[in-house]
Amino acid sequence: MIRHETLRTLEFDKVLAAVGGYGHSTATQDEIALIRPLDDWSAITRRFGQVDEIRRMTQQGIAIPLSTFDDISALLDAVRPEGAVLDPTELVILFPVLRTMTAIAKQFAYRSDIPLLKELAGHVTGFPDILDELEVSIDSEGEILDSASPLLFDLRKKKRALTERIRRRLAEIVRETGVTTFLQDDFITQRGGRWVIPVRMDSKGMVPGVVHDVSNSGETAFMEPLEIIGLANELENLVAEEKAEMIRIVRAICRMLRREADPLAEQFRTLVHLDLLNAVATFADSLSAENPEINDARFIRVNEGRHPLLALMARERGAGRVVPLDLSLGETEQVMVITGPNAGGKTISLKTTGLLHLMALAGLPVPAASTSSFPLISDLLVDIGDEQSIEQSLSTFSAHVSNIAGILERADDRTVVLLDELGTGTEPVQGAAISCAVLADLQEKGARVIATTHLTDIVGFVHKRDGMVNASMEFDRATLTPLYRLKKGEPGQSHALEIARRYGLPDRVVEFATGMLSRMETEFHELLAELKDQRRRHEEALAEAERLRRDAEEKARIVRERLAEAEAKRREAVEKAFQEAKEIVRSARREVNAIIEEARKEKSREARKKIDEAEARVEEQLQEFHPEERVPLEAISEGDTVHVKRLGHDVTVLAVDRKGETLKVRAGTFELVVEAADVAPPREKGGKKPKARAAAKIAAPSRESTPHELNLIGLRVDDALGRLEPFLNHASLEGYGEVRIVHGKGTGALMRGVREYLDGHPLVREFRPGEPFEGGEGATVVLLR
Repeated sequence: MIRHETLRTLEFDKVLAAVGGYGHSTATQDEIALIRPLDDWSAITRRFGQVDEIRRMTQQGIAIPLSTFDDISALLDAVRPEGAVLDPTELVILFPVLRTMTAIAKQFAYRSDIPLLKELAGHVTGFPDILDELEVSIDSEGEILDSASPLLFDLRKKKRALTERIRRRLAEIVRETGVTTFLQDDFITQRGGRWVIPVRMDSKGMVPGVVHDVSNSGETAFMEPLEIIGLANELENLVAEEKAEMIRIVRAICRMLRREADPLAEQFRTLVHLDLLNAVATFADSLSAENPEINDARFIRVNEGRHPLLALMARERGAGRVVPLDLSLGETEQVMVITGPNAGGKTISLKTTGLLHLMALAGLPVPAASTSSFPLISDLLVDIGDEQSIEQSLSTFSAHVSNIAGILERADDRTVVLLDELGTGTEPVQGAAISCAVLADLQEKGARVIATTHLTDIVGFVHKRDGMVNASMEFDRATLTPLYRLKKGEPGQSHALEIARRYGLPDRVVEFATGMLSRMETEFHELLAELKDQRRRHEEALAEAERLRRDAEEKARIVRERLAEAEAKRREAVEKAFQEAKEIVRSARREVNAIIEEARKEKSREARKKIDEAEARVEEQLQEFHPEERVPLEAISEGDTVHVKRLGHDVTVLAVDRKGETLKVRAGTFELVVEAADVAPPREKGGKKPKARAAAKIAAPSRESTPHELNLIGLRVDDALGRLEPFLNHASLEGYGEVRIVHGKGTGALMRGVREYLDGHPLVREFRPGEPFEGGEGATVVLLR
């Protein structure tokens, strides 16, 4: 558990106060003030997720319907005792609570994109029965409405009528001649709840009635005329009945509240928690905060971190932006010591890191990049500030040592330690020695430590020790102003003399102080300045080398792309030439087939063999431009799937003739024999398909030129399909891209049979019904592979 002193030192309570400003209830603000860092990773990430869901809803323009509401906890406690009755004015505070609950229940009911919020508030109903009863019974001022009950409505109606009757009669009385003479004035009023008229004191015996009051001057008696007394008594009875009915109504409402007190209290707590999360989300939006990572690797990484209170102050004042902090520790080092000038930002860097860490562990988005990461720790120990401990009569140094002693006692490998102005308050050499010992002890305990100091002896110790690293706050020597940027890997200088001169210390004093510096310290600072200058030049050289490397890579990429483009064009040109050559061979083959029909059978075979060999040579040349992995015959087994290049289709192997180097395969519903050299591994789904090739070895072409159209009208389905297969084979061999099959409409059986047969056929790329000029539904146009 992180101690309250740590939270106060790092101003965590001020962040919570800023968050509380977005709450809609004092109950919410009280809950926000109790937010503490968590040690449960799932609880932290759940709060991050809930806040994220609210922020997404807000970005969509659908904010949670929250408005100002009061804490009803005391009211529920008051109504719990049996027979307890509350005043109607107290019940008024239930209206905004129940209305808000009802609106939330309606909003969450239909949403599926806020699972964490629905898990939290899915049980909220708003108690519509109680809300309905309140709305018909009590107005916003706590007055009982006429609509609260039929009896109350009737009593008030009678009451108004009787009151009006009394007023009219009194108005008539004060105008009567026998009464007017004795009146002090002619108005009508009330005294003690009774209707009266003003009669002169010396004439009160002249008007029959009862005196209910006398004026301060003693000159006027307020009398209730005798004939009005009966009506007034009747009116008082109505008033009593009205009051009794009002009490009954309030009792009934209180009984309803008493029955639902526990679930109402539970839903109210949920409402408060939702308001808390909404306040966190609004606060995060105001700072453009992000959810950091919570890690178990015990490293700290702050990217573009801003102190939330400084960021709020800058926004309110319209001042410039806060310089963001980049800091990392724990991935390769355990201890970081920051040096630099006074007012250079060392302490604010320390506080920013600690405060962002606390916010992250509390599940609050932090004003930093989402790439920031903080470890899940058990304690955050700090020693920041130089106030003397008056209560314990301790000096600044004694107070620091006492605090650090407690830190050393509690530190372990699950703690982060922040130490400000390490080693100050005593003689520098001894202070540095103690500080180095403290850092070494904390390192051995496994703690992660960030410290600030001005002592150069500590800097040297850190530089030599593994697992420790120096860092500095950058300083512009030209303008003698701090830059508030952290630079890791090199120590900083205090620049005390330069700053003293800038703030008005006389030159003679500064020069005298300069002369007092030991030569060793002067050389040390000169060495630091030289190292910084060398580092700057080295970084500039690295940046230039990186730029040159990127330029070279870009030029190499352009050359590669141009070479690839040229090679592609060359291959395309060569392939086109070979395709034209192949088409010439095919055309020649068709001509030879017509000629050799008249030759002897042996010569025909010889002629066909020569043409096949010529076509094979062309195919081999084309293969150089479409290299495909071949499948060794010995690696093919029955049941394997291979790709037949001439068919342009994957097929299933039925049998392997290793001696004849052929395969018997199934393509769709057909069984074919193909050469082993014509197969390749199966194509992947979505892979590029080869260009259409003739399905050689399936069937020989007819002696006559194959027509582009097949007429099946009048045939049975089986006979028609028997003619369809050789027609497709011959058309494919002829290289036709499109053919037409005429089957007529009729009963539709022949049309369905043909189209079912074409569906999935290895030679068919696609087919469609004919256009009106092509025969419409009575014909099918087939595009071949």
